[in-house]
Amino acid sequence: MPHGKRTAGILLHISSLPSSFGIGDLGPEALTFAEFLYRSRQHYWQILPLTPVHRQQGFSPYSSVSGIAGNTLLISPELLVAEGLLTAEELLPFRLPVTDQVSYEEACEVKQKLFDKAYQRFTSKPQEAFDQFCNREAWWLDDFALYVALKSRFNDDPWYSWPDEFKHRQLKSLMSFTLENRDALMKTKWLQFVFFKQWKALKDYCNRLHINILGDLPFYMSHDSADVWSQPGIFKLKKNGSMNGVAGVPPDYFNENGQRWGMPVYRWDVLQEQRYDWWIKRVRKNLELVDLLRLDHFRAFVEYWEVPAGEETAIKGKWRPGPGANFFEVLQRELGELPLVAEDLGDIGENVYQLRDRFGLPGMKVLQFAFGKDMPQSDHIPHNFTENFIAYTGTHDNNTTRGWFQQELKQEWRRQIELYTGLPVTEKNVSRLMARIVYASVAGTAIIPLQDLLGLDEAARMNTPASTSGNWGWRLVPDELTQREEELLKTWTILYNRTEPEAVSREQVI
Repeated sequence: MPHGKRTAGILLHISSLPSSFGIGDLGPEALTFAEFLYRSRQHYWQILPLTPVHRQQGFSPYSSVSGIAGNTLLISPELLVAEGLLTAEELLPFRLPVTDQVSYEEACEVKQKLFDKAYQRFTSKPQEAFDQFCNREAWWLDDFALYVALKSRFNDDPWYSWPDEFKHRQLKSLMSFTLENRDALMKTKWLQFVFFKQWKALKDYCNRLHINILGDLPFYMSHDSADVWSQPGIFKLKKNGSMNGVAGVPPDYFNENGQRWGMPVYRWDVLQEQRYDWWIKRVRKNLELVDLLRLDHFRAFVEYWEVPAGEETAIKGKWRPGPGANFFEVLQRELGELPLVAEDLGDIGENVYQLRDRFGLPGMKVLQFAFGKDMPQSDHIPHNFTENFIAYTGTHDNNTTRGWFQQELKQEWRRQIELYTGLPVTEKNVSRLMARIVYASVAGTAIIPLQDLLGLDEAARMNTPASTSGNWGWRLVPDELTQREEELLKTWTILYNRTEPEAVSREQVI
């Protein structure tokens, strides 16, 4: 974030955009939303991780099968028409009703059929750019394509259930499989080529509008992922591929059993010997895609909760030391400036704040966390903020502000909002009152989830932590975002000195 410059943004994942193919994508509606952000004088578009989602993981972008690959469900069929790989007529039978929920299964089905058609046409065209992409990205792409093809061969079973020669990556078996399945591997690589091409076009468009993309990097990898399969030595695994140590968080006021996340913990001793090579490549690649990167579960760089693999709950876990400052020193030497944000929420010790501040990383403040019995002393109430933070009404893990007010906020704490603002508060105005508090704060950046700008209730919640269903589904419907919201954001941005981007005409951008 620019030092001393007050900025603002909106949190909205790509999947939440409107589209006719079951899920938001990188096509025309993404450009339209970028233009909305520009006209309303926003500086940041914050998104969730762009990596692939999978039905076995509830389509969570935080439980991906890859730490690098792109989510090909976000590919726009309309942009494939513009490339001449599909026709507008071919899209018609595959268009779906546009609703306020992502239709993951239907989106997978219709897009797979469209991608099959497009790939057949692509193979008859010049492929120099594709070949260059495959060579440049081979360090992760080859293993990812193999992983996808092998999962398909073995009925979507996790890699640690595959026959030993594939589970343990025996070279002869992998080479033979590669030769036998060349077309399937190339199609997977082509889909990644298309995803990154479409994403780059969207990011470039946003940047020309002086809008920066704030991305998100999950800390852990899904056990069943291309990364754990291809790099087993950097994870705590048994010889048979099962987990030896499981990630989670300890019991707290909200959950007496803690949370057992079912992801393997890292072998930081091995990673340190390798100069954190895998982590550095992963961060570098993600920073190619975004302008600023949020490090999820930042506290685990200092210490993390490890649960023995046989335990069903997280109660018997233990704190283990993370890599600490050494990791960020190596990262800084390799990458230079670190355009990173520390997700420093929850029950955090002073040692985590010290690491964050040592490297000058912005932290996070969430206004919903401020109201309660300790409100005057809360770290999340604006009179206790300092500048180097991003302030939110809520994040993707929170209820919408209206839903929070209706279902979670006690009557006595509702009164606190009225005392703090000097205004009566109702479920109809609470979202915008809270947004104005965030905008007025000293925090360098204010970011509002789009659901809060629209004043939506719990039905628009993006994720409920520790739940396994009903998440990642909310979607904007056409015409829901109007000039009223645009003018409101613009007014707040000017009123609270969250500096307007440099003027640029749409003609200059196009």
